[in-house]
Amino acid sequence: MTQPREIQAARWNEPVIHQLGRAGARGQRFPTPEAELPAVTLPGSIARADRPDLPELTEFEVQRHFLHLSQMTLGMMGVSLFGTCTMKYNSKTAEYAAQRPELAEIHPYQHPDTLQGVLEILHDFDLILRSLSGMDQFVFQAGGGADAAYTMTAVARAYWADRGELATRTEMVTSIQAHPCNPATAAAAGFKVVNLPLEENGYPSLDALKAAVSDRTALIMINNPDDMGIYNPEIKEWVRVAKEAGALIFYDHANFNGVMGKLSARELGFDACMFMLHKTFGAPKAGGGPAVGAYGCTEELAPYMPAPLIVKTENGYRLDEDRPKSCGKIREFWGNVPQVVKAYAWARSMGAEGIDLASDISVVANNYMDHRLAQIDGLARSNPDITAPRMEMTRWSLAPLFEETGVGTMDFANRMADFGIDPWWMSHEPWIVPEPFTPEAGELWSKADIDLWIDVVAKIAQEARENPERVKTAPHNQPVAQVKGDVFEDASTWAMTWRAYQRKHAASA
Repeated sequence: MTQPREIQAARWNEPVIHQLGRAGARGQRFPTPEAELPAVTLPGSIARADRPDLPELTEFEVQRHFLHLSQMTLGMMGVSLFGTCTMKYNSKTAEYAAQRPELAEIHPYQHPDTLQGVLEILHDFDLILRSLSGMDQFVFQAGGGADAAYTMTAVARAYWADRGELATRTEMVTSIQAHPCNPATAAAAGFKVVNLPLEENGYPSLDALKAAVSDRTALIMINNPDDMGIYNPEIKEWVRVAKEAGALIFYDHANFNGVMGKLSARELGFDACMFMLHKTFGAPKAGGGPAVGAYGCTEELAPYMPAPLIVKTENGYRLDEDRPKSCGKIREFWGNVPQVVKAYAWARSMGAEGIDLASDISVVANNYMDHRLAQIDGLARSNPDITAPRMEMTRWSLAPLFEETGVGTMDFANRMADFGIDPWWMSHEPWIVPEPFTPEAGELWSKADIDLWIDVVAKIAQEARENPERVKTAPHNQPVAQVKGDVFEDASTWAMTWRAYQRKHAASA
């Protein structure tokens, strides 16, 4: 193990931009408007009575201000083994493609004849995802993974309503280890959620599934592999049980990174699936958004998909709005198109061979990481009795170290930032594994990066025993010290707008 070096992040005593500048400073001077302007009538309730209170700065001062802020933001620029949320390099080529005027300056209300280029990209990427999944149609409206899961519940609701069975098909079956968006969206769509517990193999047994499924089951939603890194080898039997009960079954592909190019949702028998373009397909995750959840399904379910769908004809591409059985829009227009273009650029640059190789690297890297983490005293692997290799991520636990030192997973996350490492991802709620962390190496990071990340974990584990307060009070080298969450419970101490800041600052003066 090498001894990782601490970093010292930039610290600027930077006020908010409204407190900078001076009267008369300008970044740009606009020409005097022409004398004759069309009269615009605004309702009195929204017409301004005075000039807006805006900061006055030169262009360079604005640039310098935001440069200072960026220097004080770690911002996913270190080694980020961010499990369950695959982090990949967001190429500048893809960013450039999304900023081209042919995309950046169009509007979805234009006539489709003027949108043929972007419609072709969306349709071609639809075909790429069909080849990876075996599905018959994809739509990109959903604004992320949870939104794609909700799309499935909306499609299922429309499907069963069309068959006159919505009143009886009232239940959705899932696993306690499935992503929380699955039970949450099913509940939001009006289904009763049946959560199956994990058993000795790390996944619910077939007997438990058979006991839960009935003629009341509308839908089964499951991810495989799960966030423990465990792949359920009985997944085809799950599909068979679902089909025997007449239920639909949905594949949550959030953890597709380790199996991409290796399996097809359709070949396994699934009715629908989703991909997270802001994870697996190299589009930016951007701190929670913008995101895209690509939803795909079989021809049987396609009539119930959100409209519009992009259809290729002899004369080009058109938007099919005439879909009487559609579940309706999940989101406005066609979804977050720039993100789709970035994912398309990633898929085209990787190609089928590159995607297949990336999944191999992801699995190998994860198991190398697992091997090294197992040598650090105080860490425990989830489902420790399962010795089979994990897929592209593994959930670990700091429970033994926490019991010994009182240093927990959130303390570790804070301390990691002092070494220039992005704080790790812990776990979805509820915490099935105590004091969890869930690293995912993916295909991006080099062996040197992975070794550095593990060396930082080992260093902090050593500190937890020798100087636990050093870890508990971290970060020490960042521009912002440890944030106390309780301050957000008191609305008098924070403000979302400059006007609110002025009001609250004056009240406390």
